[in-house]
Amino acid sequence: MDVDVIVRNAPFIFGGLYLTVQLAVFAIGGGLVLGILLGAARLSRQPWLYYPVSGYVHFFRGLPLLLVIFWLYFLIPVITGRNLNEFAAAVIAFIVYEAAYFSEIVRAGIQSVSRGQRMAGLSSGMTGVQTLRHVILPQALRTMVPSLVTHSVVIFQDTSLAYVIGLREFLRRVNLVDAREARSLELYLFAGLVYFILCSAGTFTGKRLERKNRERKVR
Repeated sequence: MDVDVIVRNAPFIFGGLYLTVQLAVFAIGGGLVLGILLGAARLSRQPWLYYPVSGYVHFFRGLPLLLVIFWLYFLIPVITGRNLNEFAAAVIAFIVYEAAYFSEIVRAGIQSVSRGQRMAGLSSGMTGVQTLRHVILPQALRTMVPSLVTHSVVIFQDTSLAYVIGLREFLRRVNLVDAREARSLELYLFAGLVYFILCSAGTFTGKRLERKNRERKVR
């Protein structure tokens, strides 16, 4: 095995890893914010809000992420008349797609908070939005955290799909180095090891938070 191939190309490969982490951070942050809004809207009793949002969630959950990345990369320039670079297109695609999944986690988390908490918030003079923001969401987030962490790990793994629009993220750069150096075994073993370490750290964090949440409920 020639591990020097990794050392020789380390700046190029780790530049791709940095891009992958950036994409994951934007996708998770943006997807979660939009997902909270969609999740709250899914619990609305207003038909004009509930049905369009439910349609959005079901639509994107019924599509493969790869297709959404393709669509947004090619359709946005047609609609807006302005070209998007690969990174911006990937970020937008991940946010609109992952928000649909985050919204279901948020919806389940909000529903796990007892109705009495909502009534207590309303009876203290808060509006429905204030009750959601100050009473329900803080409690629901504690329940959601393990699921949110697990889904964030999945998003990190999925960032490799951005290669289809030419984004030179981590795995794409490994592929490019392999095409030049012809060292598939060393390079893909290294790529697998990097993904394994980072995803295992996320999974371990999720399990730890889940255990803490379970212990808190027992008390």
